[in-house]
Amino acid sequence: MATEWIGAMGLAVLLGLMILRVPVALAMLVVGVGGFAVIIDAGAAVSMLKSVPVEVLSNYSFSAVPMFILMGVLAAHSGMAGKLFQSTRVICGGWKGGLAIAAVGSCGVFSAISGSSLATASTMTRVALPEMERYGYHRGLATGALAAGGTLGIMIPPSIALLIYAILTEQSVGDMFMAGLIPGLLGLVLYALTVSVVMRVKPGLAVAGEPTGWADKLASVGGLVPFFGVFLVMILGIYLGVFTPTEGASVGAFATLLYALVKGLRGAQLWAAVQETLALSAVVFFMLVGAEALGYFISLSRISFSISDALFALELSPIWVVLCILLMYFVLGMFMDSIAMLVITVPVVFPIIQVLGIDPVWFGIITVLTVELGLITPPVGMNVFVIKAMAPHVGLGEIFRGVSPFIVSDLVRLALLLLFPVLTTFFLM
Repeated sequence: MATEWIGAMGLAVLLGLMILRVPVALAMLVVGVGGFAVIIDAGAAVSMLKSVPVEVLSNYSFSAVPMFILMGVLAAHSGMAGKLFQSTRVICGGWKGGLAIAAVGSCGVFSAISGSSLATASTMTRVALPEMERYGYHRGLATGALAAGGTLGIMIPPSIALLIYAILTEQSVGDMFMAGLIPGLLGLVLYALTVSVVMRVKPGLAVAGEPTGWADKLASVGGLVPFFGVFLVMILGIYLGVFTPTEGASVGAFATLLYALVKGLRGAQLWAAVQETLALSAVVFFMLVGAEALGYFISLSRISFSISDALFALELSPIWVVLCILLMYFVLGMFMDSIAMLVITVPVVFPIIQVLGIDPVWFGIITVLTVELGLITPPVGMNVFVIKAMAPHVGLGEIFRGVSPFIVSDLVRLALLLLFPVLTTFFLM
């Protein structure tokens, strides 16, 4: 049997295992090792099984992952998130739908040191949803804004998704972070505009917040200082070459830890933050081990090259190939976690992108943005289910209806990035 057919069968088995609810990391590992054994032999598969975890866990670049997770966890446990929302709430005071805009803005700022969409969504829902409900906000609008705002964590640097894409494709992590800056901020602006448009179309969904004076607005900026301080130290340090992205993650985690200690995070609370970081990091690393094994199998089967040959036979232009790949991501995003999607598909599609001569950094940004859409699209929008877990009294259908205007906003952002690649590459010129 041709190796390409073995590769295709392996991907079919992988899909079947995921449908059967086998954990994605374990499914990738089983298919990768099993496929390797079929193509070569069992001895080679066992050798790979021994070497792959060592390669992943000893990879210095991957050490940034637990550092970014630790930053987000410490920010949540130290009360930074609560002060952040109170500050943005005062700044947006008196605006129609101001609390929803404040929630979106808080998600954008929090994601700047969290790196995780799910962590951003869960933390800010805990902080902001009770306030919006207290002021009579429609539950669909409130939860929809939080679900959408949470997705900003996958794009605004530092982003775990951008980090993993960069490592899987051997791109510069710093370049990926700088390329994600404008698209991330653009998403923040478009989400705020979406809230304003919804308020104009359906003014009964929310009320105007309590008016605040300019003195109060300026005083509230203090709540944003810790976030912007950590963010600027990391991003400027990476951009100016003072330290590498991995070192920058450590600097950011250390700065956040100092803030948490100053604010009184001690003993059991500090240990709980460490445990949460370890648990989340273990999940990510298990997925990376599975992805590495699957990548070896896919490379050996040469299925990605067969797919690229088939696409060339269709004589499609590169942009149509990109659109087909993005459509695949959009569909997969309805059923899969974002990180799982990246680690499964990037080893397959990236060789095609290389052959077509497409800018890998630009492709990475639009890919991550499309993956981001999957976090809020039915039937399995991960951010929606996180918010449902945090607010069980709100129906899933209500959350999905509330998030639908933000899906349109993301499609507009994706179209802008496709039409104007300079929005991605501006800081790389």
